Amino acid sequence: MVNTPEELGAWLRLVLTPGVGPESTRRLLAAFGEPQAIFGQTETALCQVVSTKQAQALQLMPDGCAELTQDTLDWLQAAKGPSRCVITLGDADYPAPLLDIPDPPLMLYALGQTTQLATLQTQHALAMVGSRNPTPQGAENARAFACSLAASGLTVVSGLALGVDGAAHEGALQGSLQSGFQVGASGPLATIAVVGTGLDRVYPRQHRDLAHRIAQHGLILSEYPLGTPPLAPNFPRRNRLISGLSQATLVVEAALQSGSLITAKQALEQGRDVMAIPGSIHSTQAKGCHALIKQGAKLVESAQDVLEELRLPAPDAQQALDLQAPTQEDAPTSQDPERALLRALGHDPVGLDALQARCGWPTAQLQAQLLELELMGQVGRLPGGLFQRLGSA
Repeated sequence: MVNTPEELGAWLRLVLTPGVGPESTRRLLAAFGEPQAIFGQTETALCQVVSTKQAQALQLMPDGCAELTQDTLDWLQAAKGPSRCVITLGDADYPAPLLDIPDPPLMLYALGQTTQLATLQTQHALAMVGSRNPTPQGAENARAFACSLAASGLTVVSGLALGVDGAAHEGALQGSLQSGFQVGASGPLATIAVVGTGLDRVYPRQHRDLAHRIAQHGLILSEYPLGTPPLAPNFPRRNRLISGLSQATLVVEAALQSGSLITAKQALEQGRDVMAIPGSIHSTQAKGCHALIKQGAKLVESAQDVLEELRLPAPDAQQALDLQAPTQEDAPTSQDPERALLRALGHDPVGLDALQARCGWPTAQLQAQLLELELMGQVGRLPGGLFQRLGSA
């Protein structure tokens, strides 16, 4: 970890130098060692490793570097809140899985259970990604899978975005707490959020409380300096870290042009496995998953499928029962009309006319029953006048 203001300032200066990208920076580090040594070289010596223009840029202090160094020191020394640190490429605590990817970040900012950084190599982790606008079923799948997998000791890695990411983090926190795991030097992290902004801000704002809970039971990581706003190019780039920290990537729900497919591609390039949950053939949010499955991704229908693919044990039978939410059909207070309508709905989105043809009910009765189930959280209303059964209802 960065230990002195001088060391932090040198690393930030190296990262902020305009025109010197990650590849050039790694060549400089390989040639001269620590950043302080790089800035002690003459322009002639630097030109043996990088271009003349880059060597000249390295002779100048980047704008705002001194202010950012002080802001980062103040952030690190904050008396309240979760533990925080900055680690650099080559540190003993640098997450070992990231050393295996083609473009590991030069600096990582960490917030939360920072003592676990050095143990990430020995922790089983799964990336869960998907649409920012999932169907109700897709969001519930993300939550339920993450809950069960976290209860089995897996660390769920995602990106803190709206939709599938947020549901996966929520499910992982729930599963970890219900399982009784204690986060500590040897216990598994519930979840890791890799973000595309500086760690002094939360994006999206709706996830401020979620981010706070992740910091308590897991980690929030970023390669971007403090103050970095939510810039569009940063999010696809951070996806390589989500897949890189994980043994495999599970795509829960994604359209054909989804950024989640970028993560899946990066996982394959990193030598990681890719899995996908199938969906309705009528849903645009399932077409990305279907495309991945056609290309060889592992089709998974349950958390057990994921554990088997990763060769990990499942939770014991009693734990699985405790984590399984009761279905509406099994609930002792269910009425026959409710069960009948849930069966008629199936698990694909369906319109009112098609549903009426299946069950044969009058329109008024069908609409009233749908509204009741919607208020009970058993049915979701989708765009286009469609309805869909939620979760294990």
